Amino acid sequence: MRFDAPDALNSQPSPAIVTQDAVRSLPRWALLLLCLAYVVPGYVGREPWRSADIAAFGYMLELAGSARWQDWWQPTLMSIPADTGALLPYWLGAWAMQLAPGWVAPDFAARIPFMLMLAGTLAAAWYAVYYLARHPTAQPVAFAFGGEASPIDYARALADGGLLALVATLGLAQFSHETTPALAQLFFGTLVFYGLAAFPFRPLGSTLALLSGLPGLTLSGAPVTALIYGGLCLAALLTPGLAHLGPAERRRGLLVLLAGTLASAALAWGADLIRWQIAPWRTTWNDWRSLASLFLWFCWPVWPLVLWTLWHWRRQLTGLRRHRHLGLPLTIGSVPLATTIATLAGDRALLLALPALAALAAFALPTFKRSMASLIDWFTVLFFTAWAIVIWVVWVAMETGVPAKPAANVARLAPEFEPVFQWPAFVAAGLATLAWVALARWRTGRHRTALWKSLVLPAAGTTLCWLLLMTLWLPALDYGRSFAPQMRELRQLIGDTPCVEVHGLGAPQVAAVRFHGGWTPMPARGPANCRWLLVDINAQASLPATVTLSEWSPVGQVRRPTDKNETLLVYKRIGAP
Repeated sequence: MRFDAPDALNSQPSPAIVTQDAVRSLPRWALLLLCLAYVVPGYVGREPWRSADIAAFGYMLELAGSARWQDWWQPTLMSIPADTGALLPYWLGAWAMQLAPGWVAPDFAARIPFMLMLAGTLAAAWYAVYYLARHPTAQPVAFAFGGEASPIDYARALADGGLLALVATLGLAQFSHETTPALAQLFFGTLVFYGLAAFPFRPLGSTLALLSGLPGLTLSGAPVTALIYGGLCLAALLTPGLAHLGPAERRRGLLVLLAGTLASAALAWGADLIRWQIAPWRTTWNDWRSLASLFLWFCWPVWPLVLWTLWHWRRQLTGLRRHRHLGLPLTIGSVPLATTIATLAGDRALLLALPALAALAAFALPTFKRSMASLIDWFTVLFFTAWAIVIWVVWVAMETGVPAKPAANVARLAPEFEPVFQWPAFVAAGLATLAWVALARWRTGRHRTALWKSLVLPAAGTTLCWLLLMTLWLPALDYGRSFAPQMRELRQLIGDTPCVEVHGLGAPQVAAVRFHGGWTPMPARGPANCRWLLVDINAQASLPATVTLSEWSPVGQVRRPTDKNETLLVYKRIGAP
């Protein structure tokens, strides 16, 4: 694949001055091990969490047991329709449960496709940065007597840095480990990003990525974003950065991408998937401060690196159509950024911007001075080491009661929680901590010339803390974030029964009643004749208008241990055995 010379495409000098020694490759085994340590924890060994996680799982569970094709196009949970406008994520979870053997728990089976989508997101983000860095305008300055970084090695080093930046982002951790449409949108959005980035180099592969990414976005609950990206795909074929493509290739790309965009529009219209909810205009200081706080922590530590990139590459910002390594991430990232401000999706919309922001952050690496890299290293070592110590200390307090103050805080936040020592979790946490100590010692002692060096510790530190939370703290987090403890206490009260009538319960609570309780929830207004009635405490006032209270006798109430507002009132039908 040949390009025009860089000088023909770019009249502005590159700020990247990189030697061949600085683009040494990050060992593949280390990068794969880091990704494995990031992807797997959070998917294994936990209960479905409130609220979006267990609600999505509830819709998947309903579809897995349904034989009516109409239900698959309108997922409902006890007559509660899914309000996300998504279909494909629920299909994937339901298919996984149907295909899984009987000894695999349904909730874990539903997580398998999402685990694969997270791994695919990381891979697509790596290749997107790789092909952006291969573009001539992104290459470093050529030295008079040679010795500059080779294009492929330079692109590989920046791709490593982009992947590390994405893993290090704080906002990615929780949402990327939930079985919700947000992760599916992230995966298909990253596929679109990769397809646009790779088109000058891999027309066929990128076309396949775009044709799957655009409809995937539509079916995952982001049809407007898919249509906007489809328009950007078509416009990308007209940019000077793709001038090397022949007329036949350009024509084929336009036809295929037009077909993909039209297919996305047809899916969105035919399945009634568009859910555009404009947020009320923010008129108070607290509203804007809350939004700013979201951007600051959700995109940390990527956003400072993005600002650094924009400053040091500022001479190329006037020609974004020619400088695709800046123009494409800015364009792709601006869509979810605007969506976060304009709609009610909030942080789940902002999730889609992270791969593009990580790509921009990667281009800050060739412009770092040694003093800046050292500052990032020492700050990262101190920050994540302190948090790792806190996690370990609290875990020891949960297990032994010493130190007393952290143990008392846990008892206050999670009353009646009984810690359970788990050897596999302890061993995994111990090995991860030892690996962090070894990495910090290695990074602060040697290999200071590697281009990706400044993002190794942030990515490893984020992975360490996430792994410690998902091993040492997982029993406590399950106790505090799932409905399982409440359903266990409820089962002690009502025991086995084929069905329960419910009133005022939302989709997460209905899913918990079915999955954790093992009962079939039925609407209280319907024809069911169940022995028990469950009422959300906040819907107690509307109960007389729904049922005949003289037919029911109050038995008690069961609250979720960590949230007094999520209390269920229990009624028994008068005369029932």
